[in-house]
Amino acid sequence: METKKPGPERVPEALTLSKVEAAQMLGISLRTIDRLIAMKQLPVRRLGRRVLIPRDGLRNLLSADRPTHAA
Repeated sequence: METKKPGPERVPEALTLSKVEAAQMLGISLRTIDRLIAMKQLPVRRLGRRVLIPRDGLRNLLSADRPTHAA
């Protein structure tokens, strides 16, 4: 039987981020995240009261060639 070595366990990367985490990762404001969600440029999933942003949604946002709009 194989014994497990003590040490830190590898935690898998979360599939989703909160709005605050997404804003921090992109270096933008929470208000900008809310605008992107409202304009349907950033997909969200709702679990109860939580608003979660899939990591793939962030990647797609950054890779898409979209014109910017002045706020």
